[in-house]
Amino acid sequence: MLGFDKRAAKVTWTVALVAVALFAVYSIRKTLFILLLSVFFSYMVYPAVKRLSMYTPRRFSHSAATATVFAAIILLVAGFVALIGPPIADQASALGDVLPGLVKDPNVLNRIPLPDWLAPFRARVAPFIQEHLAAGTSVAVPIAKQIGQVAIGIASNSIFLIVIPILAFLLIKDATVIRDKFLGWVRGGGHGAMWTRIVDGLDVLLGRYIRSLLILSGATLTIYSIAFSIAGVPYALLLAALAGILEFIPVIGPLGAAVVCLVVSGLAGYDHLLLLLGFLIVYRLFQDYVLNPYLMSDGVEVPPLLVLFGLLAGEEIGGVVGIFLSVPALAAAKIIASEIAAETRARRRPAADMSPTSIADEPRSP
Repeated sequence: MLGFDKRAAKVTWTVALVAVALFAVYSIRKTLFILLLSVFFSYMVYPAVKRLSMYTPRRFSHSAATATVFAAIILLVAGFVALIGPPIADQASALGDVLPGLVKDPNVLNRIPLPDWLAPFRARVAPFIQEHLAAGTSVAVPIAKQIGQVAIGIASNSIFLIVIPILAFLLIKDATVIRDKFLGWVRGGGHGAMWTRIVDGLDVLLGRYIRSLLILSGATLTIYSIAFSIAGVPYALLLAALAGILEFIPVIGPLGAAVVCLVVSGLAGYDHLLLLLGFLIVYRLFQDYVLNPYLMSDGVEVPPLLVLFGLLAGEEIGGVVGIFLSVPALAAAKIIASEIAAETRARRRPAADMSPTSIADEPRSP
């Protein structure tokens, strides 16, 4: 018998609303990415704002402290770019002129210096390396183009360079109000304590993760620049800057930077490739087992298998942007799932304590 089912109508309406919401999110994905960049930038800046607010007079408002820190950061970044920008641009131009010819030269591997114990194997290894170098170039070029397109798309659009600091300034200025409004809204559902823990956990997670990436990137840029310059590595500043930028891409970025450093140095005829390889391995171990755990802490830890899955899924969903956001998204999902599971266990425990079996087991008074 035909009829109107209210329950089915509610389910259909809910599914339709969810579909519309997902479509809207997908449609404004670029705007959301700019918002995320603003959030990340605000987490980088906030510790300096907080420290300045602590050590300044009370009449020096929070907004004034935020503006002061933003102005100082702009001056520092401008001075840093003016200092190392020209030599990096010169090295990039020089490498761009010679690299296509080196890759296509069939005898280029004969010019790569090898240790004495590897020299007899050059004739056997050369075709294998040439084949995989060409294959690696065909894979790396599209990825590099995608990274460049994302970076150029943001950098070339001056409105983004203006909007991101403005949004970050407003987020820092009104962070407490936004937090209190959101928690006040979700407390009506009876899970206020759970949402408070989730918000606090996400706040700690994003703060530590973004600041850790910034420190790791800066450390990589500084140490690579010094070590490569001392060791006479060709295009030292360019390779160090590339390694510092790729540090923001989990797992794949540092590995790709190491491969690029070795390949470019070898093609340029650098005589100490094994020494360079040893330095890259030692620095990577220091990063992964000393500096990274110290900065990240337990809150950002995600199982390696899940990280690899997240990287692959992020690349499929959002390309380079998806790779960049995969680890913080997984860590945030871990925090939310843990808090929901803890809340569920806490709500089930009183019911279990009042079950007939537990009541029967209670000692009776004489």
